[in-house]
Amino acid sequence: MKKPMSVERAVEAFAGFMVLLSVSLTVFVSPAWIWLTVFVGFNLFQQSFTGLCPATFVIKKVLGMKTEAELAAT
Repeated sequence: MKKPMSVERAVEAFAGFMVLLSVSLTVFVSPAWIWLTVFVGFNLFQQSFTGLCPATFVIKKVLGMKTEAELAAT
């Protein structure tokens, strides 16, 4: 049986998608989109120190996903 995706993995996937999207927008639309890449990078950097990520709250509350610890407990 396949394990459901955890919040942590979903956040990593979302961050990777946002980086690829922002780089594509920078190349094909406008150089100003580089600021989205900077914002995503800054969020990843601050999350590594604080453990707080806005996307985590959204994924948990809106999508109802569980953390790795919650999945391991079940």
